Amino acid sequence: MTINEVREKFLEFYKARGHEVIPSAPLVPENDPTTLFTGSGMQPLVPFLLGEKHPKGTRLVDSQKSFRSGDIEDIGDNRHTTFFEMLGNWSLGDYFKQEQLPWVFEFLTKEIGLDPSKLYVTVFQGDKSLGIPKDDESIEIWKKNFKEVGIEADDVVIGSEADGYTKGIEGNQRIFAYDAAKNWWSRSGVPENMPTGEPGGPDSEIFYEFTHIEHDTSFGERCHPNCDCGRFIEIGNSVFMEYQKQADGSFTKLPQKNVDFGGGLERIAAVSIDSPDVFKIDVFKNVIAELEKLSGKSYDDKTYTTSFRVILDHIRAAAFLIGDGVLPGNSDQGYFVRRLIRRAVRFWDKLDIENAGISLMIEPIQSSYKDAYADTWNMREQIISYVAQEEERFRKTLAQGLKQFEKITQGTNQISGNDAFILFSTYGFPVEVTEEIANEKGITVDKAGFEAEMKNHQDLSRTGAEGKFKGGLGDTSEMSVKYHTATHLLHQALHEVLGDHVEQKGSNITPERLRFDFSHPEKMTDEQKQRVEDIVNQKIQEDLPVHKVIMPKEEALKIGAMHFFGDKYGDEVSVYYIGDSLENAYSKEFCGGPHVERTGILGHFKIKKEESVAQGIRRIKAILE
Repeated sequence: MTINEVREKFLEFYKARGHEVIPSAPLVPENDPTTLFTGSGMQPLVPFLLGEKHPKGTRLVDSQKSFRSGDIEDIGDNRHTTFFEMLGNWSLGDYFKQEQLPWVFEFLTKEIGLDPSKLYVTVFQGDKSLGIPKDDESIEIWKKNFKEVGIEADDVVIGSEADGYTKGIEGNQRIFAYDAAKNWWSRSGVPENMPTGEPGGPDSEIFYEFTHIEHDTSFGERCHPNCDCGRFIEIGNSVFMEYQKQADGSFTKLPQKNVDFGGGLERIAAVSIDSPDVFKIDVFKNVIAELEKLSGKSYDDKTYTTSFRVILDHIRAAAFLIGDGVLPGNSDQGYFVRRLIRRAVRFWDKLDIENAGISLMIEPIQSSYKDAYADTWNMREQIISYVAQEEERFRKTLAQGLKQFEKITQGTNQISGNDAFILFSTYGFPVEVTEEIANEKGITVDKAGFEAEMKNHQDLSRTGAEGKFKGGLGDTSEMSVKYHTATHLLHQALHEVLGDHVEQKGSNITPERLRFDFSHPEKMTDEQKQRVEDIVNQKIQEDLPVHKVIMPKEEALKIGAMHFFGDKYGDEVSVYYIGDSLENAYSKEFCGGPHVERTGILGHFKIKKEESVAQGIRRIKAILE
């Protein structure tokens, strides 16, 4: 099946069982400073798993765009991707195991058509120290599911993944109980790592067996569902989220029992064609053909397979991240977009493609998503432009980086972790590029030291992201709220002075100043800056009221409410308008707040600096005096 067919079948299957379809949340979480990216379907729904009422009800279904930055170095094998879609169905205190497990089994075997004899499942073995029992209920449900299709399914307690390599699979065993490292799910991992207040629970994973693949004993003596040899692949996970971590380390039941199912869209599409290689699914097919044509190399030639996979994955991920408003940069989310593009360039060069850039792959790979994610498809020209600019920038730094490489390797046979990181962060050298060049010269690289430097950089990036709210607020102090309202006045004034091509590209607000990024092809003149200042100060002097209204997204678009580049919104949106009425408001903008009640309290608006931050992107720094 194609990914579009699998996605549509999943959504329709659960719609028929009383679920409301909800749109995918953006890849950058809103008002969640704990993580840089949306890496699972449950992240946007945490408040509702904890008991808050969802406007769509207690049964939900979606296909959530996800990005996991930690998987970048894993790309090159046959099953990992940094960007993926997570099919999800949700019960918020409604149904539980008795409904969920038969439904997911029916979906996979009847709707997708998977052979049930190739399905194996895992459950939680329990943890007496935490007072959490073995999931015998799921075991009995799974036995019944298999029996209804003529399969006798025995269960066994495996324990750890390492134990699995010793015990293996015996006779009719099809249901395997593992420890918390494998069958407990929370955003923080195993129970002991969960912070106070975090929800989590036991889960039941579903694995597909590729019977044509022989077990590779280099991974362990015997094969089992969680074996990494490639014979099994996880395709879905039902999390029974019913526990919450307490301050003393114990667990209590949540006010409601929840079901959180996540199924890998790409993996389900792959097993529907009995392929262990997720890059063999339809979304990559025409891109592989184009790459083979440009390079004269074959995807199936193992010499080049890794290069193909890295390019396919990284270009798709970068396209979706840019489509959600994340531009290449040196910090926060932009750091990873830059890393994806530059790593793709390196593997592009390994295919010896001349006189063509990686941006050529954007349109072929995005074409498969033009119906499901029309907003991203419609932005493809902008995405192509950003990718091409980043590639050009990287290629210019390569020559400088090589000079630096020669300098730091004078008289030494090892590159330190710090120097390797400088080559990466300053000169854009992925560490594998440094390692390759070093190997050619008989020089080693302190990879562990590099990874430590990288982790430190990522921790600083995450620290920089802490406390950032929608709209770029660093906090919700009085001055930050004033600056937030001032950005709305500034945005509208820029439209008046420069034209309707102006789009917000980002903002950052502190109690000391505002920073506002916007699209404009050239430097603003002194006269333009003065006009913008005058307009904003005029609106402040008019002491206009600031109002919030909730309305259908389509209606908000019709009345001309401005919105952030690349953001995705639900059916209903929050609009802040500045003026006496919505009809004659000076500014109308999609926004979650907060704002001041009237513009008169803002003070005097002053532009301190206007500069370029990227081709076609300008930045204003301003203060309120």
